[in-house]
Amino acid sequence: MISLAAYFLLMIGIGVYAWRKSTESSEGYILGGRDLSPSVTALSAGASDMSGWLLLGLPGALFVSGLSQSWIGIGLTLGALLNWIIVAPRLREQTEFYDNSLTIPGFLGNRFPSNARLLRMVSAVIIVVFFAVYTASGLVGGGKLFASAFGGDYMTGVLLTLGIVLVYTVIGGFLAVSLTDFVQGIIMMLALIIMPIVILTTGQGNGVGQAVDRLTAIDADFFSMAKGMTLLGWISAMAWGLGYFGQPHIIVRFMAIRSVRDVPTARNIGMGWMVISLLGAVGVGVFGRAYAERNGMTVSDPETIFIILSDLLFHPLVTGFLYAALLAAIMSTVSSQLLVSSSSLTEDIYHTLLKRGASERELVNVGRLTVLGVGLVSAVIAANPEAKVLGLVANAWAGFGAAFGPLVVLALTWKRMTGAGAVAGLIVGAVTVGLWIWLGLNQSLLGGEGLYEIVPGFVASWIAIVLVSLATPDRGEYRARPSA
Repeated sequence: MISLAAYFLLMIGIGVYAWRKSTESSEGYILGGRDLSPSVTALSAGASDMSGWLLLGLPGALFVSGLSQSWIGIGLTLGALLNWIIVAPRLREQTEFYDNSLTIPGFLGNRFPSNARLLRMVSAVIIVVFFAVYTASGLVGGGKLFASAFGGDYMTGVLLTLGIVLVYTVIGGFLAVSLTDFVQGIIMMLALIIMPIVILTTGQGNGVGQAVDRLTAIDADFFSMAKGMTLLGWISAMAWGLGYFGQPHIIVRFMAIRSVRDVPTARNIGMGWMVISLLGAVGVGVFGRAYAERNGMTVSDPETIFIILSDLLFHPLVTGFLYAALLAAIMSTVSSQLLVSSSSLTEDIYHTLLKRGASERELVNVGRLTVLGVGLVSAVIAANPEAKVLGLVANAWAGFGAAFGPLVVLALTWKRMTGAGAVAGLIVGAVTVGLWIWLGLNQSLLGGEGLYEIVPGFVASWIAIVLVSLATPDRGEYRARPSA
């Protein structure tokens, strides 16, 4: 508990520091003044991306089924790399060039002025609705950690997690979120390096060779990447990487980096952090299973293996640090999602549609109030610990990826794209994902295995943008970039 208390105080301290540095203007509150260093940009993007999935979901899946579950991680790694190469430098340059856009909806409106109001309204609504549920999933993780690790009340854990996040996010805005993400990213990576090493060096007969022999004896295909894998299953797993192009809470980091010249450095740091962290998560799941088998442990919920081993193998002070790593994974994503939702409500609804003459101070205060509002709505959604919110995370990832992914990539790279094409892609992508889920095609396709909804959604959105853009007049909305 001492380690957790110190962690909470550190997060709040960072919020106060950021309040003194970057909350005098809406650009400062929403994007940290576009002055993030490469290291902060990289780890902030990574930490806000991975969430509790990295320490709970992925190790749990590997614990049960073996290395075949690592394809999602491979798909995400490739998607993240392409995101840094294709989107990051262009988005940093163009969002500033197109009237200093502070949000993704704002950039789309400035890039396609003929459909600006519709684009900003529809995209802002999609962002707020999806992120309310997305944020709720993180609060569920905080509640379950509090209940399982400390024997406390689930809802108390939800409110405690939300309360700490709200304090530093409301006070310090984007800079606070990014700096806390940087610290949280380091904590997460260290925890994922330490845990597999300790598992393999604790007790007798638990080295790498012994672990492999033990698990192979239980399941000859445990280390097979093809175990239980079909073509549709492989496509669905790898397609998770497509989602990166359209995740507002991740790509907004690209808008805030200090300069385009810093992007390659940030990319190298970010990809290094991601690969190390994913390998650590694989180690926790695989070697955690070997440890459980060797010691005759019954693990009723495989997704809690990180929590169980933290309690069994470490001194209480270190256990507190590992719990802090799990909270870091949860809180880094929750804070990012709350701020992006707030930014869209403030800039794309309040400032654009309701009060164009609002002062900078007023916009900052509205932003703080909307962070609080979205957070409370998410807490209501998270009130039921049995709700299948984590399943909705996959749906939200697909929704964002299909609605915004092709839209962002083509808006940055294709001069002939029109505002009508942008609207078509946004709507077609979101609707396709929704229908695919509603019809159950992500569970069963033609009586067989389902296909992850991001695949048809992404493809349909891309086609809609291209066809509608070619069928509508080019209004000359593309402006040559400064370096073009």
